[in-house]
Amino acid sequence: MITDLGAYPAYKDSGLPWLDVVPEHWDVKRGKNIFCCIDVRSDTGLEELLTVSSKQGIIPRRSATVTMFKAESYVGHKLCWPGDLVINSLWAWARGLGVSQFHGIISTAYGVYRPRPGADLDPGFIHKLVRSTAFLWELRVRSKGVWTSRLQLTDESFLCASFLLPPLPEQTAIVRFLDYVDRRIQRYIRAKQKLIKLLEEQKQAIIHRAVTRGLDPDVRLEPSGVEWLGEVPEHWEVRRLKNLVTQSVAGPYGSSLTKAMYVSSGFRVYGQQQVIPDDFTVGDYYITPEKFVELKRYRVFPRDVLVSVMGTVGRVAVVPENAEAGIINPRLVRYRPDFRVVLARYLQLVIQSPVAQVQLTESAKGTTMEGLNMEILGRLLLPVPPIDQQATILTAVDHETEQVRSLSTIAQSEVTLLREYRTRLIADVVTGKLDVREAASRLPQESDRSDLSDTSDESELDAGGEDNLAGEASAEETS
Repeated sequence: MITDLGAYPAYKDSGLPWLDVVPEHWDVKRGKNIFCCIDVRSDTGLEELLTVSSKQGIIPRRSATVTMFKAESYVGHKLCWPGDLVINSLWAWARGLGVSQFHGIISTAYGVYRPRPGADLDPGFIHKLVRSTAFLWELRVRSKGVWTSRLQLTDESFLCASFLLPPLPEQTAIVRFLDYVDRRIQRYIRAKQKLIKLLEEQKQAIIHRAVTRGLDPDVRLEPSGVEWLGEVPEHWEVRRLKNLVTQSVAGPYGSSLTKAMYVSSGFRVYGQQQVIPDDFTVGDYYITPEKFVELKRYRVFPRDVLVSVMGTVGRVAVVPENAEAGIINPRLVRYRPDFRVVLARYLQLVIQSPVAQVQLTESAKGTTMEGLNMEILGRLLLPVPPIDQQATILTAVDHETEQVRSLSTIAQSEVTLLREYRTRLIADVVTGKLDVREAASRLPQESDRSDLSDTSDESELDAGGEDNLAGEASAEETS
């Protein structure tokens, strides 16, 4: 079906910097000609609380992971209704917008735009258009400010944006086609995500067995003295993380390191960019030699163990021998192992194992949005074999998990390609590069149209909203 799609019979110049031509019968209209601003406030503050997600559009706040506290009262906050286009004015450039399916309360910082009578707009088409990669040009150039994370899209600027408008029946056909394809892509993605999850569980089972029992199935066991850990090999120790390291330091906080201090070259600033993928070749944050000297206590050296303590907590990486000189950022804690008793890579393995991750999960419950800290990490109880056995265990784990990692990488690459394909397809269809009218007419009838929050496969990956987006801003400034 998709391979049979072609171009429209005739095109005309669009007159837009971000698009060369559009189908000849499509209109290009300014936002002010099809939308009007709405500013209606809640009298009671009791309506459904809504928020914006960069991946899910407008969603109920109860279904999102929101890190900010709720207000004492929502009286006087803005309201929106189904069919209204809602935009987080500070995050429009990052796809913080969408057509709402809900009536409820939104932030006073959001813009609400309602189709004018007779505008002939399908809300599903508008939702897909404004969230497409093609339309991002309009959102980015019309959002003004000094910092990327502080760009703001005003009502006046948004209403000057240009919108592509096929005839209403064609808008509906486009939505029907894209919804149909999207449901199938989501199905494929969910299947791949399930496979990735199963592979991760298999890998963790291999690691858990290795760091709690070792490699000898006949080894004599004895109680560890830790109820949840149970028995461990009798010649192993169970020690706290703080007793396995010679140095530990949390990244610089407050005004000592901000994004404003970053330069184009110099000494590296290491953060989650490197730790989460365990790749020290990526990233482009640097500080001057003078700043490096000032913050030298946060310097990293080869074989240091870095642990993520904010955002995605509990991820661990070992600084490689060829890493550039640099410091850690506020989202990391740096540990220097006591190499007489533990190898850096073994420490990484055991901290990332279920043995430590269960403790971190329990310890992090009820903590603030700042996440973990050195005190929580230092209390981790870790099973530690003699150092000569640690290298053998590492080699065995690498060998046993090699195929699992390979299959997981392939599946993740397939998920990435599916998402990229979906993104490109939506952009090509809503800008008229592909004619889907005939294909849409041949589609089977389905019970209901998929919702506007085009993300059922994304729910595990981004349940964020207005507050999470704000959190991303602060993370960017301090990373």
